[in-house]
Amino acid sequence: MKFKKKTILVTGACGTIGSEITKKFLDLGAIVCAFDNYENGLFNLQKNYKSKNKKNLRIFLGSIRNIDRLSKAMDKVDYVVHCAALKHVEISEYNSFEAVLTNIVGVQNVIDVALNHNIEKVLFTSSDKAVNPSSVMGTTKLMGEKLIIAANNYAGDKVTRFASVRFGNVLDSNGSVIRVFKQQLKEKKPLTVTSSQMTRYFINIEQAINLCIFSLNEMLGGEIFFPKMKSFNIVSLANAISKSNKPKITYTKPSRGEKLFEELVTENEAVRTVSLKSYFVVVPEINEDTPILYKKINQKYKDLPKIDEPLKSNKKLLTLNEIKVLLKKSKLL
Repeated sequence: MKFKKKTILVTGACGTIGSEITKKFLDLGAIVCAFDNYENGLFNLQKNYKSKNKKNLRIFLGSIRNIDRLSKAMDKVDYVVHCAALKHVEISEYNSFEAVLTNIVGVQNVIDVALNHNIEKVLFTSSDKAVNPSSVMGTTKLMGEKLIIAANNYAGDKVTRFASVRFGNVLDSNGSVIRVFKQQLKEKKPLTVTSSQMTRYFINIEQAINLCIFSLNEMLGGEIFFPKMKSFNIVSLANAISKSNKPKITYTKPSRGEKLFEELVTENEAVRTVSLKSYFVVVPEINEDTPILYKKINQKYKDLPKIDEPLKSNKKLLTLNEIKVLLKKSKLL
């Protein structure tokens, strides 16, 4: 798929993923409508992007909770990459209805407006926390995925198609554990770890952007794409970041809603998850009432190898040396 001269709306354009994917599409020659409710972030995005395609950047201040504002921003748009969300587990636990308004109602607003404007493709950025969720944030992300899948059912004869991507923890993103560790090291404080058993899947920014590009190219509607990610123990990450064999670590306790390990697919999804070179794809469920679209999707992926069990972050962990190599490749060490 060529993105040159295509118009793409990126919601949450000031976030770690949103800002990078905005820059990527601009570099590819697309016209990008950067939509966010963070005024200063939009100002910085506009000021700091210095490519020859800067004239293709359109700034839209607004909230996905406001369907009228979203509708104006989506006028004459070809594709939507929906990154706007409340993402912090603990904050969402204490402000649960705010998470509902942004992560569920906001997703439905995007769906409704996209259908009204005959947007060609909508890609929703989700999280591994949506799999067997234990938190409000994860639950809202799961609901967002369900809404996106269901949107293909009532699109009817409209051209609009919807799909999702699942990220693990994005290395060095806003609020990430790596940034917390680096700040603690700078202040010469102990590194705080909630549990010695805590494990997570991680990807870097480049992998996250490539996943979005790949998914927009390949999606037919209803799929969930996610990369083949590495996982490691948070204590091992602390050791790697500190550059010390015995860094001072203070153990706290898991936050409300926080899991000791993350999962990439449920048992139900595993039986219909296919393996590509760098990615996995969860294909939609089919039955006698399945729309023709989903049958076409299953036809596309039917001969690809399937995974045989759920994927969990506490399995096949990277060693300390492997973590250091990964961080160096990502220019984080």
